[in-house]
Amino acid sequence: MELILGGARSGKSSYAQKLAEESGKSVTFLATAQALDEEMSARIRKHQSERPQQWQTFEIPFDIASHSKEINSEVVILDCITLLVSNLIMQFVEDDLVEEGPFMKAVQKEMEELLSAIRVSNQRWIIISNEVGLGLVPPYPLGRVYRDGLGWANQRLAKEAKRVLFMVAGIPMKVK
Repeated sequence: MELILGGARSGKSSYAQKLAEESGKSVTFLATAQALDEEMSARIRKHQSERPQQWQTFEIPFDIASHSKEINSEVVILDCITLLVSNLIMQFVEDDLVEEGPFMKAVQKEMEELLSAIRVSNQRWIIISNEVGLGLVPPYPLGRVYRDGLGWANQRLAKEAKRVLFMVAGIPMKVK
């Protein structure tokens, strides 16, 4: 498993796609984005047009592990954990959004199940996520809880990853 971290528009997805293409192997693309408005629909269409047509694509907002058995390719790109955690947080009401509440438990469950599925697979996984811990502390509770959930998920994935890269202005920097 490889983890590619970086800020928004840092080149994470393009780099992951390049790695998968250079492998010369079959690829499955797991997309966590949801087309909830026209702007996001346009972004999704743009990303779809940039991927090779022979790649298998699954659109899965969360609960990735339960779909992992459907994947029969040699390389899997999971793009991205940032939106997966966002999709999870939208399942909860404000009272659930506390440090040790149901949202954090859902993030932990999602990551542990994903890691278990990766461990038993024979695929190369390339996972993409945003690093949101470098900016200001969000001024509102929802933002802080989201940042904490994503930060925890990134740490958990990085701990198990064989390689971690940090993207800056389209340039990959080796972290691990």
